[in-house]
Amino acid sequence: MTKHEHIRAILSDPRFSSNRRDPGFPSLSREPPPASDLKKLLLELDPPEHGQARRTVLGEFTVQRTQALGPRIQQIVDQHIDAMLAGPRPVDLVQAFSLPVPSLVICELLGVPYADHEFFQTRSGTLVNQKSTAEEVARATGELMMYLGKLVAAKAQEPTDDLLGRQIAKQRETGEVDFGDLVAMAFLLLIAGHETTANMISLSTLVLLQQPEKLAALRQDPAKTLAAVEELLRYFTIAEQALGRVAREDVELGGVQIRAGEGVLLLANTGNRDPQVFENADELDLDRGSRNHLAFGFGPHQCLGQNLARLELQIVIDTLFRRIPELRSAVPVDELSFKTDATVYGIREFPVTW
Repeated sequence: MTKHEHIRAILSDPRFSSNRRDPGFPSLSREPPPASDLKKLLLELDPPEHGQARRTVLGEFTVQRTQALGPRIQQIVDQHIDAMLAGPRPVDLVQAFSLPVPSLVICELLGVPYADHEFFQTRSGTLVNQKSTAEEVARATGELMMYLGKLVAAKAQEPTDDLLGRQIAKQRETGEVDFGDLVAMAFLLLIAGHETTANMISLSTLVLLQQPEKLAALRQDPAKTLAAVEELLRYFTIAEQALGRVAREDVELGGVQIRAGEGVLLLANTGNRDPQVFENADELDLDRGSRNHLAFGFGPHQCLGQNLARLELQIVIDTLFRRIPELRSAVPVDELSFKTDATVYGIREFPVTW
């Protein structure tokens, strides 16, 4: 499906399942269905299990709690800019800034030691690379699950004041700790919490450098950054392939008959360029400010960490161009390597200077 209204309709319709283990579930990658002995991830669950699981962690991502993280995110952003300014040029923005900033934020939120970031970044890279073999995906998944299993077990022995620690305490109040659920939740949040935001930081920086008049307008009025973030999210829609569903029963939508058991791919990037919803949709309009885009999905499965992602992008955009006003790409755009073979779009390396 490519029309904005049809994508939203399917994402909010309980007649369509998110179960990636269903044989009819669509996929454009080589990733095999998860092993039956692994706990389902939140994005695989259907009602009522999905609502119950989501509510247990939803409080960690409210606007109020997310805003409370603002000063620490600002500190992390400033520290990495300090390191860039103190080091040699050019510098790869991806490795020096785009990747470590959201990685450190999600690590601190979850309670994952940042010292292990290379371990999980390497394996998450395997999971989102469409060229990875089924064996490579299975191995990376197993290694991440084993790592997180040991981490959750350690936190169960010695409680910590972080998301995982608080979830363990909450489960103990109502019964026994479900290690499988906690590992599955940590797995999803850890990967989604840094892969997506990291790529958005690099892409947003690139497109703003390419359109200096729009960047100048943001510098003159930082109040415009919130609307700019929404437009950047719409414009890139970096993770559209996450939106797949399988019909539980026969459904007719937009004059198309979808049979029970058939898979449906929802192309959010195309939906976010729907001319009936977004005027001049192929243009980057930082004043558009529309939040009805599909970059975070829609309906019950809408991205849990969207408030955090928005805040990180806002702080990054406001700070990076203020502190390094002469920032520019160190190579022509056509020499950059883009992640066209990954389920999350982005830039592999982005040399910058000033």
